Amino acid sequence: MADRPLTLMAVHAHPDDEATGTGGVLARYAAEGIRTVLVTCTDGGCGDGPGGVKPGDPGHEPAAVALTRRQELAASCEVLKVSDLEMLDYADSGMAGWPSNDAPGSFWQTPVQEGAARLAELMRHYRPDVVVTYDENGFYGHPDHIQAHRITMAALEMTELSPKVYWTTMPRSMMQRFGEIMREFHEDMPEPDPAEAAALAEIGLPDDEITTWVDTTAFSGQKFDALAAHASQGENIFFLRMGKERFGELMGMETFVRVQDATGAAVPENDLFAGLR
Repeated sequence: MADRPLTLMAVHAHPDDEATGTGGVLARYAAEGIRTVLVTCTDGGCGDGPGGVKPGDPGHEPAAVALTRRQELAASCEVLKVSDLEMLDYADSGMAGWPSNDAPGSFWQTPVQEGAARLAELMRHYRPDVVVTYDENGFYGHPDHIQAHRITMAALEMTELSPKVYWTTMPRSMMQRFGEIMREFHEDMPEPDPAEAAALAEIGLPDDEITTWVDTTAFSGQKFDALAAHASQGENIFFLRMGKERFGELMGMETFVRVQDATGAAVPENDLFAGLR
């Protein structure tokens, strides 16, 4: 340990995911002198194009969108002081059910073992002490998030490493609060149908099942600015509508479930590196 810094590796699906789910911990641990490595699996080409043009509509050029999003990702990493950015550059698969899910070369169509082998090489290079990614449902069912989970867990099995491993999550109490806030900002938003409401109720975890609560309040401004760096996707980033002060009040805690640990650190814990320093 003495000859290398403690290292956090976050594996995310798209440009902007790093800020939404882990912007606080990336900024906090960078400020503490920990090496922060971000692996972004796709090029983000299924995001909005100029003027908010959607994939499949006239004027949407995935290659141009991907280039813009790469530049925005670099800006976000600068805000969060990410030490190292690695891009696997698979084609964005789009939302569940989109035709792009089936496109050759899309991340969703990539064999898990192929993506895992590439990620395993990065793990061997950086030797992370902590790895963060999504749960088996990709938190909310996005194909690329699910695939990021799969290649991360497979890559870990390919290496001799034994980092602490975490999946991002959100307490159900906070999910309920977000629902209230969205209605505050969208007074005309219709109530979800029962099936949609039931699906939303399954996102996240009961509060008492969350193992790790990391206070990143002091870095919420950086997190907001990192999200704002993804300006081309601003229409889709609800949190930006809150304004920085409200955002800081609501987004100061990042939560995780610990799924692999060799340190014996007690849970619940308030530090991803508990037991390592």
